[in-house]
Amino acid sequence: MEKTLIILKPDCMEKRLVGAVLDRFQKAGFDLIAAKLIRFDDTLLKEHYAHIATRPFFPELAAFMSSRPVLVAAFQGENVIARVRELLGPTDSKKAPKGTIRGDFGTDVSVNICHASDSPESAAAEIKRFFAPGEVFA
Repeated sequence: MEKTLIILKPDCMEKRLVGAVLDRFQKAGFDLIAAKLIRFDDTLLKEHYAHIATRPFFPELAAFMSSRPVLVAAFQGENVIARVRELLGPTDSKKAPKGTIRGDFGTDVSVNICHASDSPESAAAEIKRFFAPGEVFA
């Protein structure tokens, strides 16, 4: 069984869409195996976004992601990484079709409801970053 990490971003929390988004993942047949509220600090932001931490837009992204608590969750299921990304739609919510999570609820490329792992390697690293072994029930 494949695992993935999602982060319900500040816009999802602010719009009170947590239940609606989690419901879509569960209706797709995925098992929720870990979840908790966190607040990003500078260290965690730089670690999670190390691949873009030097980009000019990073300070704006960091301010957004640390603006309120977020929900981090891990799901398990067959081909869960690709299927979650299909449910989400393209990263840029303006290009996401209606019926996808970002198409229905997102605003733009950063304010886009959810982060989701993009590969088995990133999923493993991200789950380890946010959850201790005893916090994942798979």
